[in-house]
Amino acid sequence: MKIAIIVAMQKELDLILSQLGDYEVSSAGESKVYTGHEGNNEYIVTTCGIGKVNAALQTQNIIDEFHPDFVINTGVAGGLDPLMAIGSILVADSVAYHDVWCGPSTVVGQADGCPLFFKPSPDGIKLMENIADESDLNIKFGLLCSGDRFISRPEEVSVIKEHFPSAFGCDMESAAIAHTCYRNNVPFMIIRVMSDMPGGGENISEYRSFWSDAPARTFQVVSYLISKL
Repeated sequence: MKIAIIVAMQKELDLILSQLGDYEVSSAGESKVYTGHEGNNEYIVTTCGIGKVNAALQTQNIIDEFHPDFVINTGVAGGLDPLMAIGSILVADSVAYHDVWCGPSTVVGQADGCPLFFKPSPDGIKLMENIADESDLNIKFGLLCSGDRFISRPEEVSVIKEHFPSAFGCDMESAAIAHTCYRNNVPFMIIRVMSDMPGGGENISEYRSFWSDAPARTFQVVSYLISKL
């Protein structure tokens, strides 16, 4: 199976590459692409840049140029639920936009011509449930919401929770990657590590501290998943 792994930032890329074996370097769009093998699977790893448009563009580049059978988006996210402690892992069982509204008679979060919730691969979810049972990592399953804003204030969290009370986390790329995969009929998974708790008063310092103390082992869950796909 050919598996694409997409992250937003170089810091996330470094943590992912540290979990994988030897690789070759090429390019897609303006980003470097790292290709190699994990077990019987071929992987393609790249950065997309921060934000929804960057994420969608690079996901489409990867789909067009490498034709992956499966896409994994990983990296960090902000926790929106007390269950999501810093360093815990959120496996999205659904993904939505928190900053989309197309006007009267439409639903907040629903992009035109799309479902409100993008659904990751059911088979991938089952594999992640098995990994959660087998490992000692703090893995949760729930809704992840995306928007073009770093969420840091309590009132911003309240707006998201007003429309998506069950949301466990927020980021800036996942829904756009899910949207692009949906349009291209490519199965996907979203796996995010909690770097901070938006609205808690200290989330910017939490976010900065996360990178100096970042537990690389939390990203091992991606290599576990690749080995089982």
